[in-house]
Amino acid sequence: MAKNWAKDWHRIWAVKNREQVFNPKTEQWVKIDTETGLFMDVKQDWNPFKWVTKK
Repeated sequence: MAKNWAKDWHRIWAVKNREQVFNPKTEQWVKIDTETGLFMDVKQDWNPFKWVTKK
């Protein structure tokens, strides 16, 4: 887990080395590791991942 927390435990900025893209065929968001290019996770609902940069 990323360690960019404030004193009151909320995230300050987006997690580095990760991006998310929307797959229109499945209508789901996919999280991608930017260093390796591998898929990390797929969101099961239509909402995007929190604190992950959109591509």
